[in-house]
Amino acid sequence: QVQLVESGGGLVQAGGSLRLSCAASARTFSNYHMAWFRQAPAKDREFVARISWSAGIRAYADSVKGRFAISRDNAKNTVYLQMNSLKPEDTAVYYCAADLNFRGESLAYAYWGRGTQVTVSS
Repeated sequence: QVQLVESGGGLVQAGGSLRLSCAASARTFSNYHMAWFRQAPAKDREFVARISWSAGIRAYADSVKGRFAISRDNAKNTVYLQMNSLKPEDTAVYYCAADLNFRGESLAYAYWGRGTQVTVSS
């Protein structure tokens, strides 16, 4: 069983930045593919970014490409999402997800955190 705890959300003005963190309890964190998803009110949960176990492969949704960056520190069992040039449409609850198997941009990840709220004011 893997527990994921997100932090770093908050209220920020448009154009600002936030850095989300996701701490994982997995002993073999370095073996897990990690991803960030988000869900805005009355909308489906959507893929934001993912990173392979080795950090060699990173992928982003078109809507955040060039503004967000995913990274991981396997020594700290933590994955990060640096969010720059934030827009009001980035407002959502952001979730961290993990899986030993490659899940790509699907929602099929085995483990999920409870989410952290990000609100971007105009």
